[in-house]
Amino acid sequence: MDRPGAVAALRSALAAFERAWAGADDRWCVALSGGADSLALTAVAAELKPTTALIVDHQLQPGSAEVAQTARRQALQLGCVAARILRVQVGTAGGPEAAARTARYEALSTARGEAPVLLGHTLDDQAETVLLGLGRGSGPRSIAGMRPHDPPWYRPLLGVRRSVTVAACAELGLTPWQDPHNADPRFTRSRLRTEVMPLLEEVLGGGVAEALARTAAALREDTDALDELAARELRRVVVGGEEGGETGAATGLDARALERLPTAIRRRVIRVWLLDGGAANLSDHQIRAVDTLVTGWRGQGGVAVGSPLRRQRLIAARRDGVLRLHREPV
Repeated sequence: MDRPGAVAALRSALAAFERAWAGADDRWCVALSGGADSLALTAVAAELKPTTALIVDHQLQPGSAEVAQTARRQALQLGCVAARILRVQVGTAGGPEAAARTARYEALSTARGEAPVLLGHTLDDQAETVLLGLGRGSGPRSIAGMRPHDPPWYRPLLGVRRSVTVAACAELGLTPWQDPHNADPRFTRSRLRTEVMPLLEEVLGGGVAEALARTAAALREDTDALDELAARELRRVVVGGEEGGETGAATGLDARALERLPTAIRRRVIRVWLLDGGAANLSDHQIRAVDTLVTGWRGQGGVAVGSPLRRQRLIAARRDGVLRLHREPV
C-alpha cells in the first residue's frame, strides 16, 4: 500500500474527471510514453477501469524500441488489460515537434477503436501551451490552451502539477523514462520548460503556471460562448444550399449581413464556414484576410486559404455581395 500523498491526489483527480466527463465509457486507453506523467496516469487509470496502454514509438532516438518495450512491461505490471506498441514514421511537415505530434495522434486515433484516450498532459504543459500561443500571436483560441475533454482525447491531469506525477512514480516504485528531447534546447517547448518558466516564476514571485492555466480556462469559457453565438449567426447569413443543412463549398455567406455582426462573432462565422468548405490549418492571418473581403471591400481578388488540396488552391472570394469558395489550379 502506498502512503497518502501524490498517488492519492492523482486518484482523486482521475475519479473526479471520470465522474464529470467519462462516466459512460466502460473501458479506456492511455497514451503511454514511459515518462512520469503518462506512467503515473496509467497506474491510477488501470485501477479504475479496464485500461489499454498505447505506446507510440516515434523511432527518432537510439534505443526507442527498448524504451517502448519497457513501457509495455510496466503497463502490464500495473494492471493494464493490454499494452500495444505503435511504431510510426515521422514526417517533416511543420517542423520536428509538429510532425511527431501529427504521427502520434494519427496512430492513437487508429489504435483506440471506439475507446476514449487519456493523455498525461499536466498543468505545467497547459502553461507552456499558453505561452506558445502568446508568443505566436495566434489569437485567443490558442491561448485558451488544451481542453480537458475533446473527444476522443481526455486530459484528466490538467489541474495537476508535473511534480505530483514525479512524486507518484516514486511512491509506487516506478522508474519513468527521461526523454532527452525534454531538455534539448533545439525544441521550443523544452526551452520554455527549462529556461522561460523558471525565470518567470522567479521574476513574478511564483504561481505563474497556475495563473496561466486559469487564464486558459477563462478564455475557453469565453470562446465557447462566442462560438455558440457564431453558430447561430452562421445559419442566418448562409446563402445557397438547403436551409438548416451543412455549410460548405456549395454555400456562400451574405457579405452585407456579415458586416453587421460584431467582429468577434463575424470572424468565427467565417472560420467555421471555411472549415466546413474544406479549409485546413487556418491561420489568424488568413481569417482576417477573408474578413477584409467583408469589411474592406474594394473589388479586390480572392484570398487563398489553407487546405489539403493537391495541385489546387482553395480560394475565398466575393462576388455579387456573397462570399464563396472555389478551387483554382496551382
